[in-house]
Amino acid sequence: MFSLEYFPPRDIAAQERLVRSAKRLMALRPAYVSVTFGAGGSTRDGTVDTVQLMQNLGADVAPHLSCIGSTREQLRTILDDYRARGLRRLVALRGDMPSGMGGDIGDLHHASDLVRFVRAEYGDAFHIEVAAYPEMHPQSLGAREDLDHFVAKVSEGADGAITQYFFNPDAYFDFVDRVRARGIDIPIVPGIMPITNYTQLARFSNMCGAELPRWLRLRLADFGDDKASIRAFGVEVVSAMVARLLEQGAPGAHFYTLNNADAVLAICANLTPAGHA
Repeated sequence: MFSLEYFPPRDIAAQERLVRSAKRLMALRPAYVSVTFGAGGSTRDGTVDTVQLMQNLGADVAPHLSCIGSTREQLRTILDDYRARGLRRLVALRGDMPSGMGGDIGDLHHASDLVRFVRAEYGDAFHIEVAAYPEMHPQSLGAREDLDHFVAKVSEGADGAITQYFFNPDAYFDFVDRVRARGIDIPIVPGIMPITNYTQLARFSNMCGAELPRWLRLRLADFGDDKASIRAFGVEVVSAMVARLLEQGAPGAHFYTLNNADAVLAICANLTPAGHA
């Protein structure tokens, strides 16, 4: 099972690029596509517009919904709209603190609170995915605390999880083993980040706490400004990683597309037919 993530485009040109990419990626027959969400109103309207765009392309859409900075009533308004649009999936997140909000972080402070709220208000109307962090959330104090937070989200009613991206499959398998030892059996789908731009990837990884292994950093740095070689090497590395994940039991792959099709299509083309099951 493959799924894809997009973010709301900021202008007409970016929207046109997204439409072209999304149309090409529909050839993968994704189980669903997710659309990111800006806390505090920064891209909420863009999220709704992108959700509609993806629905128009025939995709099953799972909007991201973050609770930080929102009241229950604001969340209820969004969820009512999504239900009216026929959406049946959500990715429930805490979200980042919006700038300029001071101490007002909203009515719900954790993703587990949001999952509990959605279940209490809407029952089983939505299939809820939550985030997982094989290499630990960057704000967690320790691996045990991080796992406790994940277990809490699942206990409140999450149906599945999507991981932060990683480049060390052992971290994913270790996380899944620890989750299973806690009696949790929901699907945990690895999040996959294509490698197309080393500078951008290093910046993302520093922000979100995803480790770039030393060997990978050195190889990428060695390419310098040779973007074509970076992309080719990235496709090779990520294809091999996804193949291993699928062969060793991962239930699928969730690609962070960055609104581009080329790398994801190249990775999927490298996978065996069994990888598409």
